[in-house]
Amino acid sequence: MKEFSYTITDPAGIHARPAGLLVKQAQPYASEVSIVKAEKTANAKSMLSVMGLGAKSGDTVIVRAEGADEDTVIVELEAFFKDNL
Repeated sequence: MKEFSYTITDPAGIHARPAGLLVKQAQPYASEVSIVKAEKTANAKSMLSVMGLGAKSGDTVIVRAEGADEDTVIVELEAFFKDNL
């Protein structure tokens, strides 16, 4: 399992537009990808699950990937978070 933590800097947090882009980014990978905020865990391949986290600006999330392509997906998603959130 690979993971990284990230503090949300987007003033609106993880809202609909970046959540949709995040899900689209995670979908093609075989690995299970999850986002953890406090006690909540979301499937990064599900828009409703990601939106359900309610991640706001200043919140720290942990992104985890587990599976055959975890090395690739974690690098891609870390870059996505830095560019979009």
